[in-house]
Amino acid sequence: MTTRRNFLKTGGLSLAGLMVGQKSFAHLVNEAENGTAGVAASMQYVCKRPPLAKRQFTSDAVEKAIATTKAKLKDPKLAWMFENCFPNTLDTTCEHKMKNGKPDTFVLTGDIPAMWLRDSSAQVFPHIQFANDDPKVKTMLAGVINRQTWCINIDPYANGFNEGPTGSDWESDNTDMKPELHERKWEIDSLCYPIRLAYHFWKKTGDTTPFDAEWDKAMKAVYRTFIEQQRKDDLGPYKFTRKTDRQGDTLLNFGYGSPVKPVGLIVSSFRPSDDATLFGFLIPSNLFAVTSLRQLAEMMREIKHDNDFARQCDSLADEVQAAIEKYGIIEHPEFGKVYAFEVDGYHNHVFMDDANVPSLLALPYLGCVEINDPVYQNTRRLVLSDANPYFFKGKDGEGIGGPHIGFGFIWPMSIIMRCNTTNDNEEIRKCVKMLRDTDADTGFMHEAFQVDDSKNFTRPWFAWVNTLFGEMIYRLVNEGKTNILNNL
Repeated sequence: MTTRRNFLKTGGLSLAGLMVGQKSFAHLVNEAENGTAGVAASMQYVCKRPPLAKRQFTSDAVEKAIATTKAKLKDPKLAWMFENCFPNTLDTTCEHKMKNGKPDTFVLTGDIPAMWLRDSSAQVFPHIQFANDDPKVKTMLAGVINRQTWCINIDPYANGFNEGPTGSDWESDNTDMKPELHERKWEIDSLCYPIRLAYHFWKKTGDTTPFDAEWDKAMKAVYRTFIEQQRKDDLGPYKFTRKTDRQGDTLLNFGYGSPVKPVGLIVSSFRPSDDATLFGFLIPSNLFAVTSLRQLAEMMREIKHDNDFARQCDSLADEVQAAIEKYGIIEHPEFGKVYAFEVDGYHNHVFMDDANVPSLLALPYLGCVEINDPVYQNTRRLVLSDANPYFFKGKDGEGIGGPHIGFGFIWPMSIIMRCNTTNDNEEIRKCVKMLRDTDADTGFMHEAFQVDDSKNFTRPWFAWVNTLFGEMIYRLVNEGKTNILNNL
């Protein structure tokens, strides 16, 4: 397993820069600009995917989609990046097998050999659209749902899991660690993403096979955890501290975090970035919980015929939504009514956004708000301005970062979400061009890049953002936006 997981580091396909023969892409461009005869004609983009025999998972339907889409992209670099990125999860991180007679799919994040509930859901989500065209894809997705069910039943408060009871580097964390856990940071979205995946899998395929007694048990655990983290009666069972020099990697107040007033919102001790929240009620994650609870209610009614539990889910969604409207929408002096990023129920709040999804920017992408909702549009203007302390501009680009990497680093994920939440063709063009031009000539996306030097980046193998980029390009092509993509 280790050899396969580290393929892109050890298998001879350099992620440090695009190589054409023995020369880098940047060097060839310089030669072409200087008029070197024949160079421009010989320039080409070499596919950075693993050889077929070393790919973790393959699908004829996905390969057909890649070929069809690439043929429509006249921008050679964009076509090359799409081909590299769209199948990156399947090529390098998707470990599919049968276990105890059921499909089982362990999806690692890339350069970290563990499975996050959030990342794994998002990494395979774009491939739901191929599930009815390729039985292999449908079985693989069912395997992810089964694996996530197993994870949640191990511990609904954990965010990252091992493939088995192998322990992790975080065993010394002061929380209820188990050998199956990679990390135990409580994040609302860790329980929302598996519902999103399951719901859309069911809607696309009609297949209810993964939704067995174990899945039912896991979903009851999701609901129970949300109720516990409303903290109406007490602080709940979860606490977490870590010996660290990073403030965002531990919780104050002996592991319970900042105080909150129980107003119906759900505490998220950590953000999707795995950084600690300032105020426990993280609004984008609470909005995601509302959407997920309504999806879960529908599934429980239609699949499990459990109307009582469905009503409980709907009731909790109504309560959280009402609390968001009362405590999570704040009058900003410049932008009007906006969603705060975090609140505490005592009317304290923070205006900002973080690049990780769920974010305030990404709310329409997750189906949490309508794109034309006036509060969202006000919020969008705020977070894409210098009123957001984590919005950065530099000579290589502009976008949202976050404290996880620090000042001056933009996350391509935020640029992708900006593109996914606009109908403005010029904004789409701007985003796609920025993404194309800030890959550091690697052909892949990265976690973050420095605003004035995109070759200064973090995480060369981050499958989630690669998949998001591929999903975005595939969607734009299918929506007839090829003219934009071919004229960056």
